Amino acid sequence: MGKLYRGMAADHAVRFFVTDTTDLVEEARRLHQLSPVAAASLGRVLTAASLMGIMLKNDTDKLTFQVKGNGPLGVLLAVSDATGNVKGYAGHPSVELPPKENGKLDVGTAVGSDGEMIVIKDYGLKEPFVGRVNLVSGEIAEDLAAYFMYSEQQPSIVSLGVFVGADGNVERAGGLVIQPMPFADDAVIDQLEDLAAHLPTMTELLAGSEDMESLIAIALAGFDTEITAVTENVYRCDCSREKFERGIMTLGINEISQMIEEDGKADVHCHFCNKNYHFGHDDLVKILEMVEI
Repeated sequence: MGKLYRGMAADHAVRFFVTDTTDLVEEARRLHQLSPVAAASLGRVLTAASLMGIMLKNDTDKLTFQVKGNGPLGVLLAVSDATGNVKGYAGHPSVELPPKENGKLDVGTAVGSDGEMIVIKDYGLKEPFVGRVNLVSGEIAEDLAAYFMYSEQQPSIVSLGVFVGADGNVERAGGLVIQPMPFADDAVIDQLEDLAAHLPTMTELLAGSEDMESLIAIALAGFDTEITAVTENVYRCDCSREKFERGIMTLGINEISQMIEEDGKADVHCHFCNKNYHFGHDDLVKILEMVEI
């Protein structure tokens, strides 16, 4: 089970969010049978969504994080709740690409640098907040930093990483976001800029730290840090037969009647956990009766 850490630094002039998502990214890899480069790419998107989820204000808020690049992976999508639990999928989970010259997985090519990142925050109001930014590199972390800067006017240090072992399993995954508060002075900003220039990669931080507290100390070297909250995050799909039944009901009397007459059944697939739900002839008749009532 992963953990999310929230905290403050520099006398509350800086806030940070850090998470180890190794278990939840490995669960996503297992559920979707992701190739190594797909696991690295979707893993970064899931981690980003989890970090942004705990930035939401209310327990009932939801966040959808979508990356639409021109690479072979297609659309990457993750949905987070306000506690950082996530679910997601990749458009083409079996994509294979040769590694980059440095031996690392080529996430940028798999995602593509031509496209956009879309963030939808559902606060339960009439219309959700939708922010979008053009992709910078397809590496996700740089793109998320650009989103924070241009869509939310919030300068941010963002690091996301997924290390996939030789056997294809996810060995390390995590991410961090460090942001100055509006009242941070020039000295704090200069210190953050220096920190960003020398920050190890997220997978290096995970590999070189005994625990998350020591990782935070390394990542924010030179700052006095205060951890204000620690919560758990998991890969969680909330699909159910009842939810899909309600979805079929929304199709209306004519379309459900047509399904009964032509196919006599309905098979529904959940993209987030790959479960299949079968509704037979009698099931559809019962659903139709509920609609007519």
